[in-house]
Amino acid sequence: MNSIFEAANELKEELVEIRRTIHQCPEVGPILPKTKEFVMNKLKELGYEPEEICESGIVATIEGGKPGKTFLLRADMDALAIKEEAPVPFASKNNSMHACGHDMHTTMLLGAAKLLKEHQDEIAGKIKLVFQPDEEGFTGAKTMLNAGVLENPKVDAGMALHVNSGTPSGMVLCGLGTCMAGCTLFRIQVKGKGCHGAMPENGVDPINIAAHVYLSLQEIIAREIAPTQPAVVTIGKFVGGQAPNIIPEEVILEGTIRTFDRDLSAQIYKRIEEISTQTAALFRGQATVTEIASAPPLHNDEEMTQTIADYIKDVYDPDKVYVFEQGGMGSEDFASYTYEIPCSYLLLGAGIPQENELYGKPMHNDHVVFNEDILPIGSALLVTSALRWLEEHA
Repeated sequence: MNSIFEAANELKEELVEIRRTIHQCPEVGPILPKTKEFVMNKLKELGYEPEEICESGIVATIEGGKPGKTFLLRADMDALAIKEEAPVPFASKNNSMHACGHDMHTTMLLGAAKLLKEHQDEIAGKIKLVFQPDEEGFTGAKTMLNAGVLENPKVDAGMALHVNSGTPSGMVLCGLGTCMAGCTLFRIQVKGKGCHGAMPENGVDPINIAAHVYLSLQEIIAREIAPTQPAVVTIGKFVGGQAPNIIPEEVILEGTIRTFDRDLSAQIYKRIEEISTQTAALFRGQATVTEIASAPPLHNDEEMTQTIADYIKDVYDPDKVYVFEQGGMGSEDFASYTYEIPCSYLLLGAGIPQENELYGKPMHNDHVVFNEDILPIGSALLVTSALRWLEEHA
């Protein structure tokens, strides 16, 4: 297994080139034609026969020299609709940005694909490499699952790796149990009656209604949820009106619910509906609440995750492997896989300011820069974990 890390380090220059190519041409959402073509071509160059099982969803399977189970390794490929401001020579120029590091994940899995070809005889079963679109929109994982990503061959367990800005480079974070929040994205459409701003009595002001709705939603967390239950309701979009002297017809609010409990999320969503519709009616308007997309809380199989953490400690610096039980409120659509098969979702530190002043910016920030030195580490971690798990479950 140590030889895998050595071989991965020899790939560093190649991996950096791949990552920068992807980084400079980011694509957003479920349709990623350029990224898909690039990944498919790379896999073919390595001797794989990749298959597109849904729009921009790629699967390639490698079978070893020994019989056994099937292990899934997943990377996400989509970017964010953020204009990059990071001071790097390979920055994106198309008003989108890999601000969550999905270009890093795709590169690591392509690196793992190359390493697995070199160790194919050692695979006790099959390894399914999965490249997924639209993680950010929370539709990618569900689309892949509906397309049969866990079948032909049937998958027995799965793993994903995510870079984490603000964590020391190379630190591996292994969360046990429910370690990431579920997320529900919602839209509130408030309708009123437009009129001249000088004569508000002739209309119904949707901005006024939306403002009351916004303030009332804060009381759900403050007064309806126990302080011991982690929960967040955030409105991140509030759009209405086009001129200072016109009361508009409509206002749109969009937001997110985050909890560690699917039933609690459903309860909060119901209260958002009730508060929005009844507040709008109170002020002579109307409101409609719709779900945009959702992902459940991410549940790492505790036994599997602890086992993989032990695998990594055997071949990597054990002081850089941290196992924890309390997660944060970020969300990840790999969570949908965790309710179908045993899964482990690990975080890999991508740098802090003490290492380089460019590192450590928040994820989804237009200035975030990830340490490319961790690319071979990520590839080696994926390969090591898959080979060891298959060997011990053959």
